[in-house]
Amino acid sequence: MRFQGRVALVTGGSRGIGKATALKLAGEGATVAVHYSRAIDKAEAVCEQIRGLGQEAIPVQADIADRDAVNRMVATVTEELGVIELLVNNAGDVGDMTFEELTPEHWDRIVAINLTGPFNVLWAVKPGMIERQFGRVVNVSSIAALAVRPNQLPYAAAKAGVISLTKSCCGPLAPHNIRINSVAPGAIATDMLGEVSTEMVEQLRSTTPLGRLGEPEEMAGVIAFLLSEESSYMTGSTVIASGGRILIP
Repeated sequence: MRFQGRVALVTGGSRGIGKATALKLAGEGATVAVHYSRAIDKAEAVCEQIRGLGQEAIPVQADIADRDAVNRMVATVTEELGVIELLVNNAGDVGDMTFEELTPEHWDRIVAINLTGPFNVLWAVKPGMIERQFGRVVNVSSIAALAVRPNQLPYAAAKAGVISLTKSCCGPLAPHNIRINSVAPGAIATDMLGEVSTEMVEQLRSTTPLGRLGEPEEMAGVIAFLLSEESSYMTGSTVIASGGRILIP
């Protein structure tokens, strides 16, 4: 198993891509800390599934935009499970809003969750990885960072920042045997799509060259690859997994 004996932290691990990733890593031997923001019941349910696979798991709560809360979360994981060796920075929020409706307060919150949050978590786990001289990080970005999407100005800007954060960190981290990459998903069939209309979901499906939405498990497969030694010569890279949707203007 690719992650036997490794300790993983998956932010936003109670649902969608995060949940699928937590289960994927556990299925391949990892002990997993499942981060959640509000839904402890969902996080605990994921942990129960992981325990059913024979692996240890704990739910951990934090507002990732709160640096002190993140530091406390990482300290809890380290104390209960051990030094975090695998980090998946997945937690985020789209927060669609038109250009005309966009307020500075909305900008601040979306950027805090989607860009400052991943920075906070990375900076909290980094010392342990450096001390151990081992670390694998995957930041979840979005194709919104690479192609303009209506009503997603702060989200797109933040996710572009995630790609830049990934690139900028790969050089300083590489001498410590820490690899950092990102993935840019397209339209994925998660509960976040429940916030948009049926017509919009159908438009997303019909304008994706593969003719369907992506599944969380497919993204988990890409993330697991980037965390594994199968990608041992990759760092600072962004893998686009969009069903070809990145080609759509």
